[in-house]
Amino acid sequence: MKHGNHHQGPARISRREMLRRSSAGFGSLALAGLLGSESQAAGTSLAQQPHFAPKAKRVIFLFMHGGPSHMDTFDYKPQLQKDSGKPLPFDKPKIFSAQTGNLLGSPWKFKQHGESGAWVSELFPHVAGCVDDLCIINSMYGSNSRHGGALLELHTGSDTFVRPSMGSWITYGLGSENQDLPGFITVCPTLTHGGVNAYSSSFLPADYQGTPIGNASIPADKALIPFIKNKSGVPLATQRKELDFLQQMNREHLSEAGPDAALEGRINSFELAYRMQTTAPELQDISDESEATQKMYGLDKDVTKNFGRQCLMARRFAERGVRFVQITHSYKWDQHSGLKTALPRNCQEVDQPIAALIKDLKSRGLLEDTLVLWGGEFGRTPVSQGADGRDHNPQGYTMWLAGGGIKGGLQYGATDDYGYYAVKDKIHVHDLHATMLHLLGLDHKRLTYKFAGRDFRLTDIHGEVMYDLFA
Repeated sequence: MKHGNHHQGPARISRREMLRRSSAGFGSLALAGLLGSESQAAGTSLAQQPHFAPKAKRVIFLFMHGGPSHMDTFDYKPQLQKDSGKPLPFDKPKIFSAQTGNLLGSPWKFKQHGESGAWVSELFPHVAGCVDDLCIINSMYGSNSRHGGALLELHTGSDTFVRPSMGSWITYGLGSENQDLPGFITVCPTLTHGGVNAYSSSFLPADYQGTPIGNASIPADKALIPFIKNKSGVPLATQRKELDFLQQMNREHLSEAGPDAALEGRINSFELAYRMQTTAPELQDISDESEATQKMYGLDKDVTKNFGRQCLMARRFAERGVRFVQITHSYKWDQHSGLKTALPRNCQEVDQPIAALIKDLKSRGLLEDTLVLWGGEFGRTPVSQGADGRDHNPQGYTMWLAGGGIKGGLQYGATDDYGYYAVKDKIHVHDLHATMLHLLGLDHKRLTYKFAGRDFRLTDIHGEVMYDLFA
């Protein structure tokens, strides 16, 4: 004798269906309104057109994790040399990382280079040969003296909250030039001081998350996009059918459940991963680069081959349309001690590869629309920490830009006579972000995303475009 279904429990319904059935459906109407606004905001992320004619199409960010010492590299301070060993003649910041002593002059000599006559330390002989292509900003300043906060402020515009990274904002605004590759790639990213938050898309759609290739603990020649090779032996045509079936199920669920940014991002990631199988393996294989090119980047030397490969990969990604490429020299620039031995080694590892990248981009006609950014999360103090070190200093430091509509051969702004505080033509991190977005054809005040009831942007409520830096 059949008992039918009366012994079975009531059928489960989703919370969405419960809202639809109860209270005459008013809960469902409210939810639909919320999801509709979410969907509308997500839809704007697909826009590919800039707000106005851009000077740059893409960015390569050379991140020196730890905070390079500006008065030992790109900010010549003859008064610091003269007064080395004496007390600082003005007050130190109220907030600092550690106790410091008297003034510490640079152990390295500076010379003027190029037609511009820019001052560069002997630690960067190769980059010094490119100074007429650089806009050296000697008046940067930030808001945080700790690595974690300062790193996130540089990468995301916020030193206190989890926010989308600048690479995510840029790809959100412009998309990728190559639909077979991610719009945002980070090579050997740091594992500390924010980690994944430095390249996260946060509340932006997942499509704009940075794609990491390796991490700071992996040599660059071992850092590959994971799971990209087809090792299963399944033909691509069969994979396409399997993916189509999976995507059909996902889209059916999406149509029933309503807008879901996470699911939409996952659908797009499956499609991108499929397309990358034919593009990415060839892109990561540098055997087609000439011996002269590999030697130019320093791949024939132990001291330069790791960062040299990152720089070469940055050029390969950029010329294939990746919108934002970050490479990281991690985490080596935090010279609280051992300045005289560690800093020369750091500079030697990156100097030749960086110069090669600039020259290579220029020779291929890519530098004119590729914006190159170099720097760390802050600078160092002109006063000593211990006998041979410098403490963190966000009050004044140096970063430089090249290409992408930037005025080459320019040393902009200044710190005081000792290099402690930015005092002339100061540029905050928010101003740097606003300026970069403008060069890319994006108005930093209009590049917004609605989340949690308010419009967010990379520069928050800050930021001024520094037009004096433009060619």
